[in-house]
Amino acid sequence: MSDFRFIHAADLHLDSPFRGMSHVPDAIRERLRASTFTAFTNLIDLALREQVDFVVFSGDVYDAADRSLRAQLRLQRELQRLATVRIPVYIIHGNHDPEDGMHAELTWPDTVHFLSSKEVETKIVYRRGHAEASEPEAIAAICGISYAHKALHENVALSYKRLAGSSLYHIGLLHGNVDGDIGHDNYAPCAKRDLIQAGMDYWALGHIHLRQILHEQEPWIVYPGNIQGRSVKEAGAKGCYIVDVMEGRQTRLTFAPLDDVRWYTESISIEGLESEQALKELVEQVMQNCREGSLGRMSVLRLFLHGRGLLHRKLEQNGFVQDLLQVLREEEEYGVSAEGSNIVWLESLQVDSGSEVDVEHILEADSFLGELFRMARQTNQDLDLYDEIMDQAMESMQGHTRLRHVIEELKDSEDGRALIGRACELAAVLMEEADPRAGGEVS
Repeated sequence: MSDFRFIHAADLHLDSPFRGMSHVPDAIRERLRASTFTAFTNLIDLALREQVDFVVFSGDVYDAADRSLRAQLRLQRELQRLATVRIPVYIIHGNHDPEDGMHAELTWPDTVHFLSSKEVETKIVYRRGHAEASEPEAIAAICGISYAHKALHENVALSYKRLAGSSLYHIGLLHGNVDGDIGHDNYAPCAKRDLIQAGMDYWALGHIHLRQILHEQEPWIVYPGNIQGRSVKEAGAKGCYIVDVMEGRQTRLTFAPLDDVRWYTESISIEGLESEQALKELVEQVMQNCREGSLGRMSVLRLFLHGRGLLHRKLEQNGFVQDLLQVLREEEEYGVSAEGSNIVWLESLQVDSGSEVDVEHILEADSFLGELFRMARQTNQDLDLYDEIMDQAMESMQGHTRLRHVIEELKDSEDGRALIGRACELAAVLMEEADPRAGGEVS
């Protein structure tokens, strides 16, 4: 078997709308909107530069079943670049871009292969696509099935089979949920053991946007993640895998970042900070770290402020955090051109800090606050008591449907317990402000 190289990518989501980022300058909004296209162009540049033998896309090339014309034409244009040097491309449709979605009537290069949705289809890959040569060199077999409709609930992995008697390296393209990842829709559900037993050498998976290798060798089972993060939930480097297959089916994977915009979630402690200037400079340092780590890309940062300190009372003041956020955005926008590649856009400042409250002293005090804090601690340890308090809170919200819904969601999350603690701390701060002599519970 001859050595060969291919690219495994998935979940391109071309022309993703980036919801929730409306309050940004026009240049940044356009950069975000174009980022899936830019990442895709980076992928094609990579394929040409690395001289790969073929490329596979494991579903969700488009972001929606009713593909935008812009996305379809960009896909056609970029794949034509590969066609000019005879690099074939093998594509399956996923739940976001099923076969029955609306699409334009376009002519695709003969090197582009969309696999069937009727059954698992197998394509033989020839060196640089020269199947018409007098003695074409077969290097791999690609097996895959597309989604006919948005939802695919069958375990189609059971239908993948090696070609009888074939020594070719077999690659299975599958857009699905392995072992029931609860963070994603359970489409094309299967177990890892199903994939191991199917006879493939490499499973090129799609659907899960987190990059992960579920199994190494005999077979490789790989999620490359998506090529461009689209929200703070998809933080970190995004891209594809370059896969080198050598003698004896030895397989080596190299991750290649493709993203044009990189998302970050960071946190800093306010402990020890004594001034607004110190806080601003610390935030600016985190932004600079993101800038340096993104290697020329645009960055989008969500920053959490945690810990206990003097500045918490400032953070709780109406408008303080929003003013700080606005100033930092303005300085970034004017200091680094929004047209530039390395701007760091501060998506939000999330306050999860607390005041300098001497909790142990309050717990020992014979006072209203002491009783309040002791009840809160007991609530965190007694699930029945917690449920009773939350039920009473919902009962008191009769006629306030929206607030009842919020409390109901909090009841089943860790956030509900955390808010009880925050409420106690706020009560301690407010009581001290009203009467600094109120029991000495606040340090």
